[in-house]
Amino acid sequence: MGSDCLFCRIVAGEIPATVVRETDTTLAFRDIDPKAPVHVLVIPKEHYADVATLAQGDPALAADVLATSAAVAEDEGLLGDGFRLMFNTGAYGGQEVFHVHAHLLGGAPLGPMLARDLT
Repeated sequence: MGSDCLFCRIVAGEIPATVVRETDTTLAFRDIDPKAPVHVLVIPKEHYADVATLAQGDPALAADVLATSAAVAEDEGLLGDGFRLMFNTGAYGGQEVFHVHAHLLGGAPLGPMLARDLT
């Protein structure tokens, strides 16, 4: 992707991030505006706009993102009490950065999936 993608720039080392795990294909780093005691973003190093295009375009890379997420959850001590792994996709899904990323959240009870009643 071009220089306008925030996460591509983090992967390239142009923007600093607090990295917690890196593999050949993925990068996991702390969210700068955490929504839980543990809030880590897990991304593929290769640019895909969202989880749907990643899953269709490179299922093996999608699996790498999940494997890295599980490893980070273990490293952060989240396996016992649980955690949430969430992909926001598109405008209705609340996606703000259009480079696929998993939000790994935990370290405290997270409450309901949605903050408000949508009915």
